[in-house]
Amino acid sequence: MLGGSAVGGEKTGVFTLKEAVEMALERSAAIHSAREGAKGADYLRKAAFADFFPTLRTEYDYTRLDEAPFIRFGGGVKRTIGTQDNYSWTTVVDQPLFRGGTLYWSYRLAQLGLDLSKVFLELVKQDLVLQVKEAYFTILKAEKIRQVAVQAVQQLESQLKVSRAFYDVGVIPKNDLLQTQVQMAQVRQNLTSAEVELAIVKASFNTLLRREVGREVRIEDILTYRPMEVPFEECVEKARKTRPELRETELNVKSAEKEVQLARSEYFPTLGLSFNYERVGDNPGVSGSQFEDEDSWNIMATARWTFWQWGKKRQLVREKETKLVQADDARVQVEDNISLEVRDAYLRLREARDKIGVAEVAIEQAEENFRMNQERFKEQVATSTDVLDAQTLLTQARTNYFNALSDYNIAWARLDRSMGIVTY
Repeated sequence: MLGGSAVGGEKTGVFTLKEAVEMALERSAAIHSAREGAKGADYLRKAAFADFFPTLRTEYDYTRLDEAPFIRFGGGVKRTIGTQDNYSWTTVVDQPLFRGGTLYWSYRLAQLGLDLSKVFLELVKQDLVLQVKEAYFTILKAEKIRQVAVQAVQQLESQLKVSRAFYDVGVIPKNDLLQTQVQMAQVRQNLTSAEVELAIVKASFNTLLRREVGREVRIEDILTYRPMEVPFEECVEKARKTRPELRETELNVKSAEKEVQLARSEYFPTLGLSFNYERVGDNPGVSGSQFEDEDSWNIMATARWTFWQWGKKRQLVREKETKLVQADDARVQVEDNISLEVRDAYLRLREARDKIGVAEVAIEQAEENFRMNQERFKEQVATSTDVLDAQTLLTQARTNYFNALSDYNIAWARLDRSMGIVTY
């Protein structure tokens, strides 16, 4: 059983992606709920199967009459033919022989319900894996952005020392020094924001893993680039074979078909067999009386057919047929949406890939630009504004690179989910 709060006594080292996903799958309340749903569906299947077998019931009755039954003969003579106190104990065995297919189609529906619950469990698992992967790479991105902010602070601290030294000897005016100080305050604010953002995404990660929300998080750095080599058509084909949503709609269509058959089963008569064993008497021990033997039994076959209800059965069948059409339409819509989701994820992946290449070049150029402006400032052929602008461009280039790299890895995770595959 899952508790109502995060679980303690756990791993304290560096998380790998695999370990994070496995912990989330093990602890997730949503997974636990889906598993319980599958258990419930299996119980319903077993219950439906039990309807094929005989049922056994028993009854014990007591009846007291206002007077003992009698027959009146001519001349006012009465003859008692029963007792005033009557006890009976009846045992009945009922065996359905034919129900028009009701039992069979109900059982098939219960089987499909179990299959649907298993597909739902797989859906929950895949969604959770994606959430963990997104949270994992978001932490890595936040850590990189924080590192960029730290670098910006360090670079401006160095620049501020140079500017202050130049100002002290009258090389630069005070407004140049003030510009550097204002920029220094800004990058420190950026660092604070980056640290807060990192704490927030770590808290989200802990929540997914059902850990204490403020618990320290250390994860393995796997923020790398892996080439994109899978063609789009192959991704779509894979999705059509493995997406659990498509399997879910197929099962819904089958369920709707069985619902139609179940409704049609009401057209047919039913046939049943009953065995009745009865003990009677004028005392609680049902040991008979002077008028009746203590026990008796009978076997009864019953055929029942409600053949006219003013078209009610036909209308119910038609209603189920419309549900079948709706289920098939839903299947077509899901197929279309799956292709769209794969296309979207694929294009996002390509977009992030292209941004990585652009950002790598931009970092090289920004680093060189910053270095050159620092040297020119020291030689007093560049102003503080030139250095500050160069530093801002460098920080932005580094930020863009790590954003693109993390977006690329998240796009891979979403493409995997759109194809219905689980990798970690």
